[in-house]
Amino acid sequence: MRDFFIQYANIAEAIQKTFGSGCEVVLHDLKTPEHSLIYIVNNTVTGRQVGDSFSQLVNLMYSKELANNHIANYYFRAPNGKLIKSSTVFLFDGDGELEGAMCINCDTSRILEQIGFLQSLLPNCSEIQRTEGIDDEIHVKQMVTSLIDSILRDCDPQHMSRDARIEKIRFMEEKGIFLMKGAIEHVADQMGINKVTVYGYLDEIRGKR
Repeated sequence: MRDFFIQYANIAEAIQKTFGSGCEVVLHDLKTPEHSLIYIVNNTVTGRQVGDSFSQLVNLMYSKELANNHIANYYFRAPNGKLIKSSTVFLFDGDGELEGAMCINCDTSRILEQIGFLQSLLPNCSEIQRTEGIDDEIHVKQMVTSLIDSILRDCDPQHMSRDARIEKIRFMEEKGIFLMKGAIEHVADQMGINKVTVYGYLDEIRGKR
């Protein structure tokens, strides 16, 4: 773990102890995106492990609810099937460079049991859905661009094989990187190829060839 995250690891421990067994706190190092999960307290909530990659973070960057580098009280379905109530804070260094994220995940299983009972009495209740959008496009673009640079940091464009390029683009496609306008052009520039080639790789990944 890099020194930058040590203080946040202590905060993660304190938060988890405050909210108890239904709470999990995760730290992601976005300088190592493909294995970003570097610290987790109480992984019984989502079952995730150190060394895993992020799943929700790029979508959160696009959310209109993102403000002051955090988004609170959104929901997602964990791989183990649990509905998770979560809040995420993006972490920056003193120069404003995106370094990572802290995610606070709360298991809603017990709450849902109670809701199920209440819904049996009030059958017209409906689940509230979170809406998404873009709040600050410039700030979002900076964060996503920084993430792209981290994904490609150790790549040598002159010596990357075609398969290596495709795997990097596949990872970025899975994480929603290409939802950002201009992402394809930036990736092409960083890889030393033209954007038509990136489009071709994406077509192949998406099964259009």
